[in-house]
Amino acid sequence: MTRVQQKRQYAFVIRQLTAREVKRKYARSYLGVIWSVLNPLLSMAVLSLIFSQLFKRSIENYPIYYLTGYILWQAFTGATTSAMTALADNKALLLRVKFPMGIFILSRAYTALINLAYSLIAYAVMLMVFRIPIKWSVLAAPLIILCLFLFSLGLSYILATAYVFFADIKHLYTVALTLWMYCSAIFYPAEQLNGPIRLVIQINPIYLYISCLRSVVLNGTLFTGTELLRMLLWGILACAAGCFIFNRNKNRIMQRI
Repeated sequence: MTRVQQKRQYAFVIRQLTAREVKRKYARSYLGVIWSVLNPLLSMAVLSLIFSQLFKRSIENYPIYYLTGYILWQAFTGATTSAMTALADNKALLLRVKFPMGIFILSRAYTALINLAYSLIAYAVMLMVFRIPIKWSVLAAPLIILCLFLFSLGLSYILATAYVFFADIKHLYTVALTLWMYCSAIFYPAEQLNGPIRLVIQINPIYLYISCLRSVVLNGTLFTGTELLRMLLWGILACAAGCFIFNRNKNRIMQRI
């Protein structure tokens, strides 16, 4: 088999695994993938009722401000938490077929990207409802999403590797995500904070992606060159580190599984 044919075969497998994950997620749901559209809207409605008055003076169009952060956060957590157990969940396939193990992790991250695409439908509708003008700067949004995907994929490789040898990482990561969420300024303005916590938020890669998306959509301004460099570095370095750790431990993973 030529390398081109092999890549086509792997791409087909990823599409099939992704379709399986989407179907399994909504298998017992009447609305199916529509929940990917409804979930961010319902969450936005609840948080807006609670915090709109609190941040009315400091944040214009608070529902969209929150929704922007929420859909990126959901994409990140959806990719990493599902990819963490990808190898263990597909143990039977790993032992029967000779596809690269990384395909199973990649398919989980790709599924989260597909779910993000559905959420962006709801996002676009809300932009029209709140009469947010769509400016040319929004064309930079796919670059932000790509950087987020690379960062999520890299962390997914690390978590999936760790989970094979230490299953408790799943529970530890859940706790870490709670702290990480509050340090990502999803529903409050980071500008109102001072001291060490402000520094923690500023170096947080998820906050960087959220902040840049808010700039291109809500403010109609492009991110700076420094912000672009940081986004790319976080994505590329995380992906490189994840692939290195995963490839370094592939033989041990197969022995452990």
